[in-house]
Amino acid sequence: MSTPELENSSLQGRSGPDRLLFLLKTKGKQTAAELGKAIGTTGENARQQLIKLAAEGLVETESVARGVGRPSQFWRLTAQGHGRFPDAHAELTVGLLRNIRDLLGPEALERLIAAREEEMRAAYRAELGRVEGTEARIAALAGIRTREGYMAQHRPTEDGGWLLIENHCPICAAATACQGFCRSELAIFREMLGPRCSVERTEHIVHGARRCAYRIREEAP
Repeated sequence: MSTPELENSSLQGRSGPDRLLFLLKTKGKQTAAELGKAIGTTGENARQQLIKLAAEGLVETESVARGVGRPSQFWRLTAQGHGRFPDAHAELTVGLLRNIRDLLGPEALERLIAAREEEMRAAYRAELGRVEGTEARIAALAGIRTREGYMAQHRPTEDGGWLLIENHCPICAAATACQGFCRSELAIFREMLGPRCSVERTEHIVHGARRCAYRIREEAP
């Protein structure tokens, strides 16, 4: 089967948004006009669908200069968009964790978690070392977590505290198989925010919630 025939076959039966995601995955960044032509619609129609996908965090735009004139707007998948496609890494990770526990014992798995925790602690400490003020440290922590794929954000709460929210968990499969990873991350949050802050997990993706959320309170001096 030739490439165009294979592409058309792969697009059959998919919804418009899914076809756009598939094309961006297989062909890389493209303009709305190019995508519209590929799925048999107008560039404007494709652009409207892409805007909706962008609101879901699945695609984003990039301006690329093409000679004289205004830069062209290209669309590409975000990390979350790439995550919509099958990935064997999660299954592989769970299998490796299971093998470590079964072959080397639970102590070996705990050592693995402890080693990861030490690496995270050192990296977070280096980045947060010069950040002063609780809210600034929470914001910086959210920034770190977002770069790591957790889609984190923070906001103040009515009781004078803060809520740290993670809308995605890139290690969900590993955390589900071994909740020591979640325990480790909570310990790091508490350490990074200092002894005057209490950090409580109130929502947990592993337990079926849409997101992970942490309520943070600061004790009066």
